[in-house]
Amino acid sequence: MSLKHPASKHHTDAAERHHEAAKNHHAAATHHEAGDHDKAKEHAKKAREHGTAAIEHGKKGHEESHK
Repeated sequence: MSLKHPASKHHTDAAERHHEAAKNHHAAATHHEAGDHDKAKEHAKKAREHGTAAIEHGKKGHEESHK
């Protein structure tokens, strides 16, 4: 897929970060269910980091689309 519009890259990056956040949320839930709260905490932190990055990429994509 060829991304020609500058905003497309940011939106793609946002989607990838959301996917990583979802995987980490799932891992956190799995570890929490298993009683491994330290691992759950680690994955939850990664999920928040990816989620925050996804929001920032989404904002950049939105700004680019209005230029």
